[in-house]
Amino acid sequence: MRHGKKINHLGRTASHRKALLSNMASSLILKKRITTTVAKAKALRKYVEPLLTKAKIDTTHSRRTVFSYLQNKESVSELFGTVASRIAERQGGYTRIIKMGDVRLGDNAEMCLIELVDFNELYGKEAVAKKGKTRRSRGAKGKKDETAQEVAGAPEAAAEPASEKKPAKKKTDKKDKK
Repeated sequence: MRHGKKINHLGRTASHRKALLSNMASSLILKKRITTTVAKAKALRKYVEPLLTKAKIDTTHSRRTVFSYLQNKESVSELFGTVASRIAERQGGYTRIIKMGDVRLGDNAEMCLIELVDFNELYGKEAVAKKGKTRRSRGAKGKKDETAQEVAGAPEAAAEPASEKKPAKKKTDKKDKK
């Protein structure tokens, strides 16, 4: 039974696990999305989210603290530069785990994507706003005026072909049934 065991040891010693999570966190910060197993992704989420929270406050102390975990200058500068500016308003939940459904050939482990939430354009606020604008074709005043002129110019021509087509289909269907 696993009562009270909060840390997944991932089948590694403490030093190996620390190095693994540090390298994965650096890769996640630099690449914004990585593919790994579900168990490693869940362990990485617990490891990297406090670092992302600490990166919101750009002080020398927080930089040194984050560097002690990551051991990579490029990832620390990326974290405090690009990533911190994007996650400034977010209260938590900086990462997203997406299960891919396929398994690794060697050991049948479940695979997933772990990504930084604010760097995905498919699920972001920008995508929702763009989608809303493209769905409304008659939202602008200029478009309403143009469509009103087109409809006023030829309402009879547009209505006649539609009314002719519907009865023709019904008559042929009735003859086929008899």
